[in-house]
Amino acid sequence: MDTPVNPSAVRERVSREEWDLRIELAACYRLLAHYGANDLALNHLSARVPGEPQHLLIKPPNMMFEEVTASSLLKFDFDGHPQQDSPRLRGGGLVIHAGVLGARPDLHAVFHTHTPANMGVSSQKHGLLMINQHAATFYGRIAYHTFGGFEFDMAQRAPLLESLGSQSIMLLRNHGVLVCGESVADAFFEHHYMEMACKGQINALAGGSEVTLIDEEVCRHALIQAQSPDRLANRARSWAACIRQADRLDPSYRD
Repeated sequence: MDTPVNPSAVRERVSREEWDLRIELAACYRLLAHYGANDLALNHLSARVPGEPQHLLIKPPNMMFEEVTASSLLKFDFDGHPQQDSPRLRGGGLVIHAGVLGARPDLHAVFHTHTPANMGVSSQKHGLLMINQHAATFYGRIAYHTFGGFEFDMAQRAPLLESLGSQSIMLLRNHGVLVCGESVADAFFEHHYMEMACKGQINALAGGSEVTLIDEEVCRHALIQAQSPDRLANRARSWAACIRQADRLDPSYRD
């Protein structure tokens, strides 16, 4: 961080709902760092600001995931204009995160990562295989986007959004993954399950062993199961456990 942030000053000038969201988003950054889903200071997790649908929260570009706190998150509009004292939003934050949130009012959180596992699967021609139970939860739900260079140019936003279409999960070919959700918790779980599915696929294919794929009819059934009220209620219980884990790791994310 170039300049220390005063947590109290930030908290005093935002709504209670925004501060709560800041804590949740900062917790996700810390948890993903703990689980190894970070790439130095690259990548971002973002969220739409409650009561301010044209604004998003996102980490500073010079911070690693493990450093992010509730007060260090920056607020921008979807054109990249800062809503506080900070430089304009640029690069992937503007092209991907602001682009998706601006185009998809049904989505409220966007996670973009490059991990060895999701880069590996995104580079395999067949994409995500129905090779384990985590993968089955994404049956028929994945979009694919062809790599066209680093997402630094605004001209790359339209093709990205076209590839995403009405989906909320996308494998970026030869690049990584884009996971969106109706909430921060929703995006966190979708990213977790996608990461597990990718790790399982890489491990299953290692060494050239013959593998068994899940039948399509079973995948359809598993997808219904995964979207059942009981399963969704379990996510709420798991989210509380995740917050407790973030507190055990380092409660400073709440600052």
